[in-house]
Amino acid sequence: MARAGSEVMAYLRAHPGFLAEHPELYDVLTPPARVHGAAMADHMAAMLAAARARAGGIVESRRAADGMQARVQDAVLALFAGGDVAETVATAFPSLLGIDAACLCAETAMGGARLMPLGTTERIMAGRPVLIRAGTAEAASLHGEAARLAAHEALIRLPLREPALLALVARDQRALDPAQGSGPLAFLGRAVAAALRR
Repeated sequence: MARAGSEVMAYLRAHPGFLAEHPELYDVLTPPARVHGAAMADHMAAMLAAARARAGGIVESRRAADGMQARVQDAVLALFAGGDVAETVATAFPSLLGIDAACLCAETAMGGARLMPLGTTERIMAGRPVLIRAGTAEAASLHGEAARLAAHEALIRLPLREPALLALVARDQRALDPAQGSGPLAFLGRAVAAALRR
């Protein structure tokens, strides 16, 4: 252990800018108990800056998730205030969710839903309730004329007897960022299914 420590110290002496070039190491280093001169203070400041940046990222992710949850709540209210579910999804969801387009997709005839080939839902979703991903070659079959906007998409399985999806698309990744979590979107899928069963 002493030899390894000596080698690390020798390397850092030979490469004094190493820690400045690799700030991610401050995440795993233990800060000194007290400040010993200006250079030590600089390293402590760098460690504090790295910790603040990490905390800021966590707070930002939390805010984004809270924002998605509030937008989903508004969309659910629109569902139950509106009449035709497919029309509400297509016309109200984009502005309420901050996305570019939304539609229903089904493997069997369902009023206002885009028809998908049999087996599409299971092939794409593979048992998942929500799939958030960059746009794919399937965009045209899922999103129709909105496919050109489908840089990013969220596909949400609708818990119905017949396989169906809620398909959301956005040009901006932040609108459908996986870091926001899939819980609110899964809830939205359940709400859409409940509205379709009315």
